[in-house]
Amino acid sequence: MRAAPTILHLDMDAFYASAEQAAKPSLRGKPVVVGGLGMRGVVATASYEARRLGVHSAMPMAQARRLAPNAAYLVPRFALYRTVSDQVMELLGRLSPLVEPLSLDEAFVDLEAGGVADDSASARLVGEQLRTVIKGVTGLSGSVGLAGSKMLAKIASEEAKPDGLLLIEPGTERELLAPMPVRTLAGVGPATGDHLRRAGMTVVSHLAEAGEAELVRLLGKAHGVALHRMARGYDDRPVVAERDAKSVSVEDTFDVDLHDRVRVRTEVERLADRCVRRLRNAERSGRTVVLKVRRYDFSTLTRSETLRGPTDDPTVVREAAARLLEAVDTTGGVRLLGVGVTGLADFTQEDLFAQAADAEHAAEESAVADATPEERDGASEGAAGAEARGSEGQPAARRWQAGHDVQHDVHGHGWVQGSGVGRVTVRFEEPWTPPGRVRTFLVGDPALRPADPLPLVRDPVDYSSWPASLPKSLSGPVPAEEDESSP
Repeated sequence: MRAAPTILHLDMDAFYASAEQAAKPSLRGKPVVVGGLGMRGVVATASYEARRLGVHSAMPMAQARRLAPNAAYLVPRFALYRTVSDQVMELLGRLSPLVEPLSLDEAFVDLEAGGVADDSASARLVGEQLRTVIKGVTGLSGSVGLAGSKMLAKIASEEAKPDGLLLIEPGTERELLAPMPVRTLAGVGPATGDHLRRAGMTVVSHLAEAGEAELVRLLGKAHGVALHRMARGYDDRPVVAERDAKSVSVEDTFDVDLHDRVRVRTEVERLADRCVRRLRNAERSGRTVVLKVRRYDFSTLTRSETLRGPTDDPTVVREAAARLLEAVDTTGGVRLLGVGVTGLADFTQEDLFAQAADAEHAAEESAVADATPEERDGASEGAAGAEARGSEGQPAARRWQAGHDVQHDVHGHGWVQGSGVGRVTVRFEEPWTPPGRVRTFLVGDPALRPADPLPLVRDPVDYSSWPASLPKSLSGPVPAEEDESSP
């Protein structure tokens, strides 16, 4: 535990939904829900307007639609989110060499390691500056927590939401934690929370008072000891700049259960190819192939096969996944499939027992992969690949996903509001324009085509010399060139 609150936790506010509102002027101040729009889709992020209606992350999309029937429901645009995330992480990297990203919109920063803060006053100043700079560069807001440990910094940023900053002074941790619900602590999920509630423990002070022995009796040694330490405010985990991934995996949930065995195998092979692409993008290889199957009755089976050596060969992974599928009964229907690779390494070893890939077959597989529509998880990797192809190799009707970017030869840049019955409705507006007009076209209109996302800020404030360039105190006047971007 540190004597100064020099661990910073940044969490962007309702990141996906806020990015969509920033990109679409007509949605600002209105409920926005981002996630899978199919019958079995789930909410990835909800704007604060939607949260006030009861919508929250991980909620089934069908339930969200009942709670907020008039909200805007959009498919994620991960290309945009990654771009903004890269901007934010670059700013964090200026503060310290120790930045630990947890996701696209969340990270820990060790300010002491960067030499930018060594006490409460300097830590608070850096936190306020960071919020100002992020707003000026991305147009989005983020909440900052500052404390002497990672656990407390994360709790502080959650308490500061939205668009705020909370600093927990060392020595006040137990007083702050005492009245908080036990679910506030990391590792206490619904099941553990219910178990503790039945034992009469509902707030953190109850855990601290119960003692380590009682928590070990209730939860087991590892969990009980860790939870007692957290309840007393102890957390000595360091900020780790690089965290090695333990596995790479992809999965799809289907709107309708799959019964056709051939279709199931085709989907497994497609997932295997996607998994290998991610593996190669990470410049890794893996030794164990894992197949996940969730059946019609929600029972989930996991099967794995360990190879003789690590590989990033799509044929090897595809064949291993297919062999694993042969041992799984899918006759009742399949609602989810997943393929993963574990036992990661940074090198490959020739697989001596896999079938040799025929060059012609490999070329055909590559062509099929290139022609596949956008990945079903809704990730937008730009305009490329947005046009699907039919089974005979002829262009099929384009899939216009709600929220995704388009360009019209006459009307310019816009985004898809919805599509169906051969029509697609588009609102033409840009992040820096007033709310735009809505027009409807045939889905095959040659003047309408997919487009890449626009930046959220047309003229971002120049913070190239930050953090050295900002004033020593934010209580004084802000330089003129920064005035428009100050929160």
